[in-house]
Amino acid sequence: MQATVKWVDGAMFVGETGSGHAVIMDGPPDLGGQNKGIRPMEMILLGVGGCASFDVVQILQKGRNDIVKCVAKITAERVDAIPSVFSKIHLHFVVSGHDLKASAVERAIKLSAEKYCSASIMLGKSVAISHDYEVIEV
Repeated sequence: MQATVKWVDGAMFVGETGSGHAVIMDGPPDLGGQNKGIRPMEMILLGVGGCASFDVVQILQKGRNDIVKCVAKITAERVDAIPSVFSKIHLHFVVSGHDLKASAVERAIKLSAEKYCSASIMLGKSVAISHDYEVIEV
């Protein structure tokens, strides 16, 4: 896996992945940014949420669960020091489907957290990561 981050101007950078995708990262105006992109630490949260969500959807689909929507709402706390690392990350999954059993969703989240999600397993070595969920019948 490869990626490149190029400085554009001020606090703006463009990240390009080996798979050919690009994203703008920018800082807040008080740090020289123009607020035209995602903050790098926000990218980390999106990575954790994307990785875990991918796992949850795949596991539920492989179990022949009829899911129609999966949303991960991620909240995080950072320490009040430099470096301002994450101290806590919480993922709240809202999974919608037909006749979806809560036990299946719980199992999928647990498998992701403990076995499959590289991002959360890696960060979990230094950050308290928690999960919960709700199931919505459609």
